[in-house]
Amino acid sequence: MLSKETLLFLEDLKANNNRDWFLANKKRYESYKEDYHQLIRDLLEIMKPQDASLAMLEVKNCTFRVNRDIRFSKDKSPYKTHMGIWLRSGSLHAEAPGYYVHIEKDASFVGGGLYCPMPEQIQKIRKEINFFYEDLQSILNDDSFKSTYGNLNREENSTLKNPPKGYEKDNPAIEYLKLKSYTATQKINNSDLTKNDFAQVISQKLLTLKPLNEFINRALNIED
Repeated sequence: MLSKETLLFLEDLKANNNRDWFLANKKRYESYKEDYHQLIRDLLEIMKPQDASLAMLEVKNCTFRVNRDIRFSKDKSPYKTHMGIWLRSGSLHAEAPGYYVHIEKDASFVGGGLYCPMPEQIQKIRKEINFFYEDLQSILNDDSFKSTYGNLNREENSTLKNPPKGYEKDNPAIEYLKLKSYTATQKINNSDLTKNDFAQVISQKLLTLKPLNEFINRALNIED
């Protein structure tokens, strides 16, 4: 679980996103970081025995720096005001699918898959969907997947309006072939973040996405 102090730190940082405030609250940040890393350790301890593709991961592989890259951004706020956890499946050194946890007041969510892959990766995934659509259907129609995530995300900026080149509009899998991202997410309530079983509950939600990640890794020819 996360402490109330950790969540309060993120709220205060959002309201005081500047270097002076951050330096004055460095001890709070260090406590926040300890809580952050402990949650990752808890998730890995629960999930590694159930997903061998996570075996190589350590805490340092799953964190994000608090500093924002502001070189090409109009927003010059120096710090991230949410907690992000990325558990990559498959090869540590490949652009692979994985599991993601986002912690932010009123905007927390859990999910996974592969977000905005490279064009050559999209082609491989589309080919896998085209030839093995029944496999994808089986994954998405699983009761646990449907009750947790419903379906893959269909955001306007990550979905083609027309069939991709080489695929007909009457293809049974066309709605999935149009996708440019392959992710599923579910919101997390604020009240759940500080519950004692938070890591356990979130782990099970994440592991529901294991077959989807395996399908994508298979398409990309990424092995554990």
